[in-house]
Amino acid sequence: MVKCLVRAISLVCMFAATLLACSDSSNQINTPIDAPDSLGTFGVGHTSFTAIDEMRDNRSLLVDVWYPVDPGDRQESPPTSYPLAAGIGLVSKAAVDDVPVSSRENQTLLVFSHGYGGTNTQSVELMEMLASHGFVVVSAEHTGNAQSSNTDSFDEAAANRVPDISFLIDTMIDRSEQAGDSFYNRLDSQRMGVVGHSFGGMTAVGMSAGWAGASPDHRVAAIAPISAVFDAELQSDTRTSPNAGFTAAQLASITVPVMLIGGTKDANVFIENNGIALQQMTNSPKVYKVDIIGATHTHFANVCAIGNLLIELGITQDIWPAIGAQELLEPYAITCSEEAFPIEEATRLQNLFVVSFFKRHLLDDTGYDSYLSSQYAQSEAAAEVSVR
Repeated sequence: MVKCLVRAISLVCMFAATLLACSDSSNQINTPIDAPDSLGTFGVGHTSFTAIDEMRDNRSLLVDVWYPVDPGDRQESPPTSYPLAAGIGLVSKAAVDDVPVSSRENQTLLVFSHGYGGTNTQSVELMEMLASHGFVVVSAEHTGNAQSSNTDSFDEAAANRVPDISFLIDTMIDRSEQAGDSFYNRLDSQRMGVVGHSFGGMTAVGMSAGWAGASPDHRVAAIAPISAVFDAELQSDTRTSPNAGFTAAQLASITVPVMLIGGTKDANVFIENNGIALQQMTNSPKVYKVDIIGATHTHFANVCAIGNLLIELGITQDIWPAIGAQELLEPYAITCSEEAFPIEEATRLQNLFVVSFFKRHLLDDTGYDSYLSSQYAQSEAAAEVSVR
């Protein structure tokens, strides 16, 4: 089973990287105005709502949205707090709830999909970074396969994933067409991107290749799967289900740009998965392979932020089992110890490459080509990233 170890108090997965870029490199790195590993020029707003899919038995999804805020509407407080348990929440360093959405038209929508049995707030720093660079980012907890409701079988969960993302896109485009809505006349209805981690990374692939009986959504123009399974044998918990991976024909059917991200020390989803995908995505116009050297499966989520918060509150690790957070112990140890790949650098690199990828391939900003080149990956700024 593909698991994003996230329970009780939330954990999931983060990132570490080697870049194999299929783009041309120039002799000079031309840094864009908005460096992709720093907050962009927009403020970050956050809101949440519940969406009901009437076409699928009134399926209910809890949804969070991060969005750009124009300079004149920016606020520093009160900051967004992402709830973990009763009275405990991760306080954002960037987002503020329910401030006005940037007034720009045709803003680009991104959808994030969380890991198996996870939570849609597993990677909030990435969501906030993308919003600060001008993207509207929406993420739902996949009912039945989320931390709050993990009742579906593997195949049931897989079958819901692609339809959930298409429904989120429909929902946000509908809001953009409704006068009086806070997102009215804000979104581009033609080109979207999808990013996801682990099972969510497979979801991102499914949006372009089809998956678990669902057809591709041709509005999706770029995908960034993080720690995704392509070959069921290349994961620690293999399955016989046909939904546990993708066929060569499915991968060859992908015709949009792809960024494959993974950690070389991922013991859950082995990094060799991305090598297979790189070879078989023969019809994609661009495929980037990014392996963070030394990163594990849980370098792509807020495991460390959660564990550190508990410790700051006096809830030490010996108490975690008693509060239902026992499954946080191992991920915290391999992700957040002094011996582990630095989580701050993993987060920076994840942000840098995902922002650059979507800026280049959804916004057509060629200034970000320099960050997606082998030259940049060999620079001091990306010392943990190697290029093959």
